[in-house]
Amino acid sequence: MIKPTESELEILGILWSKGPSTVRVVNDELSLKRRVGYTTTLKLMQIMTEKGLLRRKKDSRNHIYFPVAKEDDTKNAMIQRFIDTIFDGSATRLVMQALGNHETTPEELEKIKELIREKEGGEK
Repeated sequence: MIKPTESELEILGILWSKGPSTVRVVNDELSLKRRVGYTTTLKLMQIMTEKGLLRRKKDSRNHIYFPVAKEDDTKNAMIQRFIDTIFDGSATRLVMQALGNHETTPEELEKIKELIREKEGGEK
């Protein structure tokens, strides 16, 4: 799996949430967060297509881009690489670090407990 850059992840996130889109749609979304030129977005999406992160199809006059990899597959691969590299392969260390450095809401804690119960094979 190709490791996307931070900018590429931004574009993938937009395409995962909005679905297949034109460069204009992606650029408009990126522009909500920071100033970015259309040609910059176009070039980046062309590079992503060459790298195999995106595919494009022609729809009348427009090129429609869509991600090759599924969102969950990409996130899982990146998280696993992060755990392996930063936490010596220990998901426990990652969770302990995250919980120690973040104000966790009661709702978040309940979701974590639910996931633990599922992993242990217990009831929800």
